[in-house]
Amino acid sequence: MSEQYIIPPTLDERMHLRKALKAFVQTQHLCPPVSLKQLEELADAFVSEHQADAFNAQLLTLNALRPWLMVEIHNQIWLPIVAGIPHERRLLMLPKCLSRHGECQAEYDEYGLLCHRCGRCHIPHLQDKVEQLGGLSIVAEGFTQVIELIENRVVDAVIGVSCLDSLEKAFPLLVRHAVPGLAIALNDSGCRNTHVDVDYVEEMLTLLSDEAAPALLDHEAIHEQVSRWFTRPELEQLMQPATDPTQKTCLDWMSGEGKRWRPFLLSAVWQALTGKTEMTTDVHRAAVAVECFHKASLIHDDVEDQDATRYGQPTINALYGDAFAINVGDALLGLGYRILAQSNNAELLRLIADAHVKLCRGQGEELMWNQSPINMDFVMNIFRYKTVPAFEVSLMLGLSCTGNFVHLRPMLKAYSDALGIAYQLKDDLEDFVQDNQLAHRPSAVLALQTEHPTWSQEEVKTELQRMTDLYHQQALDALNGMDELELKRLLYQVTEKILG
Repeated sequence: MSEQYIIPPTLDERMHLRKALKAFVQTQHLCPPVSLKQLEELADAFVSEHQADAFNAQLLTLNALRPWLMVEIHNQIWLPIVAGIPHERRLLMLPKCLSRHGECQAEYDEYGLLCHRCGRCHIPHLQDKVEQLGGLSIVAEGFTQVIELIENRVVDAVIGVSCLDSLEKAFPLLVRHAVPGLAIALNDSGCRNTHVDVDYVEEMLTLLSDEAAPALLDHEAIHEQVSRWFTRPELEQLMQPATDPTQKTCLDWMSGEGKRWRPFLLSAVWQALTGKTEMTTDVHRAAVAVECFHKASLIHDDVEDQDATRYGQPTINALYGDAFAINVGDALLGLGYRILAQSNNAELLRLIADAHVKLCRGQGEELMWNQSPINMDFVMNIFRYKTVPAFEVSLMLGLSCTGNFVHLRPMLKAYSDALGIAYQLKDDLEDFVQDNQLAHRPSAVLALQTEHPTWSQEEVKTELQRMTDLYHQQALDALNGMDELELKRLLYQVTEKILG
């Protein structure tokens, strides 16, 4: 056994703890996903609550047991969801080390082990069980390919067996990507002739609830729908055909390059909360409007920073001059407001207007930064006005389009605040690592160098990373009380894509 981790040594002890963990998790009323930090806190709370249990009193005093407890707590939290997913939508992932070293005659290809069904280990038995249930199984190492299978909607849940040493690397992937799944630790470490509680794995495989799990978001379908909204014909229906140079440039800019991240997030929030796949007219309008505001802000940024390229193409100011570029940006703002005004939801206009004003205040602070003392409070204030609203407005617009879920507003605001700051800190850190001293704008790097003039570059980088990790965790912590499974999964995945 690894010196780093402790696994309860007997089957009786493992099953006793699993039963106790199940009862413990049921008292916590948790909605998955939960962060690694929260799993650590839950494991510590369980130990504190059960140290009087004579059966495991000595075992629970060992901190090295915490990783195993975290994995089992994670399983208990996700178990009702996995049980509601049909067997044919699940994947069993087994490690190669379950085979008998020196006796196994199986070949390996890019997908893993090709079992000969010799019967010398438990692999064929478990694979046959999965096949009988209609599910899929692979024998391979690493969970990266599992993430791809989930994202490509090949399967909806994974049951993975691995040693704790491997889970230390793979488990965070499952948590951060909010993958519906169960992770079952091998009872020993090493890469040869390992063992697992086969009956327990079978129990997890055969679980099936009468209550179906909530439908999982199809991110690709949402992206495809959003992309269609920004084709030239679709845009002309909302923004009118081009009859003059300004309107033509607006349409070119809106139908051109871009990730459409804000329209996607708005649409995904709405779909996660309503469970509907057919987008409403208000969602469509709000998604196009929020991109109008985003594109306008980019045009104005290019003018203010005198940038000559964006998306690998000349900027509007580089092509036609600053005055025309400002006019196009202003036209896009007007178009955004006009599109929203066609909706029956007046709150959409208020949300966009508030975000617009905040962004301008933040941009103004940045443009006038050399007239104020540079410190971290000043820089963080710019982040809160300039970067945070870009995240917050998409979430709030999607929420408003549902006409419900008002109780989520404080959570989404706290999440947006932390995510926006973490995003900007990460951006500053990446620029700094690339030997850019960021001396020409009010960055977190410049603030730290001003406040700590004796710090080395390594100390500045270390502090930036610490701050980024802190706000990253605060973003996830803001979601702890959320009971809306698919929205919570979406935001975990968004956090991973932006900060991972």
